[in-house]
Amino acid sequence: MQILGRSDRVDLPGLGLQNIHAKIDTGAYTCSLHCSTAAVVNGKLEFILLDEEHPEFTGMKYSFKKYTQREIKNSFGEAELRYVIKTTIKIFDRKIRAEFSLSDRDKLRFPVLLGRKILRNRFIIDVTKKDLYFQSKQKDQ
Repeated sequence: MQILGRSDRVDLPGLGLQNIHAKIDTGAYTCSLHCSTAAVVNGKLEFILLDEEHPEFTGMKYSFKKYTQREIKNSFGEAELRYVIKTTIKIFDRKIRAEFSLSDRDKLRFPVLLGRKILRNRFIIDVTKKDLYFQSKQKDQ
């Protein structure tokens, strides 16, 4: 199994994003993406990831035909109704199809949160380390 630290930079090829800061959170069940604007338009979920103040903000509008909406508990244990999409995340040599809830993570340090659902049986977490995947990509260049 591959080792991940407490945080890293990951790629979301299905969304055209690379080196996005992600918090590895074994206390969270699902994954989450920072999204301040999301709405259903003509049956499609349209959203913009991150926000203008974020250094990796592109302003690109995404549109998904397939999405769900469900209640997910936030870090305070309160249930929130969130949109959920499926997309691919790349970490080391693994491409993983994962569910991401869209939530406002504006006041949080990391725009992406990776929960134990995609970590289980794939990665070992060493909280004394960080950016192991990102560092391995830098060596390869």
